Amino acid sequence: MNKKKIYSTWFLVPAVVIFMVFFIIPMVTSLFFSLTVWDLKDFTFCGLDNFKTFFGEKSLSISVKNTLIYAFLTSGLKVVIAFFIALFLTSKIKSKTFIRSLVFFPNLVSAVAIGIIWKALMHPSKGLINTLLGTIGITGPNWLGDVNLALFSVIAVDVWKGVSISTVIFIAGISSIDTSFYEAASIDGATRWQTIRHIVMPLVRTSTNTIITLSLIGGLRCFDLIWAMTKGGPGFATDVLASVVYKQYAAGFYGLSTAGNVIMFAVIAVIAFPLTKFLNSREVYN
Repeated sequence: MNKKKIYSTWFLVPAVVIFMVFFIIPMVTSLFFSLTVWDLKDFTFCGLDNFKTFFGEKSLSISVKNTLIYAFLTSGLKVVIAFFIALFLTSKIKSKTFIRSLVFFPNLVSAVAIGIIWKALMHPSKGLINTLLGTIGITGPNWLGDVNLALFSVIAVDVWKGVSISTVIFIAGISSIDTSFYEAASIDGATRWQTIRHIVMPLVRTSTNTIITLSLIGGLRCFDLIWAMTKGGPGFATDVLASVVYKQYAAGFYGLSTAGNVIMFAVIAVIAFPLTKFLNSREVYN
């Protein structure tokens, strides 16, 4: 018995080593350097000054608000849109495989490429979107240049890109539901909406929880799409935690950027762990 325990313990050693090297040590190191003013040669301990600066400067603190808006809106929209697309793609329609391929296509293209393409499409004077709006007599807005509209324009593109993988997860969940549930609902005279509300929605809650968690974490740490489309502008309208961290690091404020990394990790942890626990407690198993 002891030999078996020792033998099984050795299988855990590589996982523990990898976890320590790639997670624990970098996390502790980041926490330490967030309390210093440092460069590539030396460091000076400064306590919580970096964190005070981060939340004291409007240009930095606004990134926290933008990050939360971005994460929650993209996550919520992906869940709702992907669910109804998945319902459509699991119904009795022709060319189902072809339509699924079209839906999944945006996920095959890099976020940077998508950002560049949509930036061109949203150009205020030469972009295809405003050109089409102009043909029907509508003056299109400056999608990425208006401080009140830029963040929501990027959110729309993120949802367009990310809804594909969410749809695939929902399709897998809906396809796994036993047909006996639908047969029982039909016998009882349930309408299509009642079937969706009382059978499909509860039984795909595992898929819903997965999508909420993944999309929320992805939104909280998103950088590439935002940087490709707006670089955090106009002004600070689309700055999020990840873009601020990058800007501070590029400007040579290494301690401040490290503090931003710690804040981003804390925000993700504080939101993701309790949310995951809450969602898992409400799952319904098929």
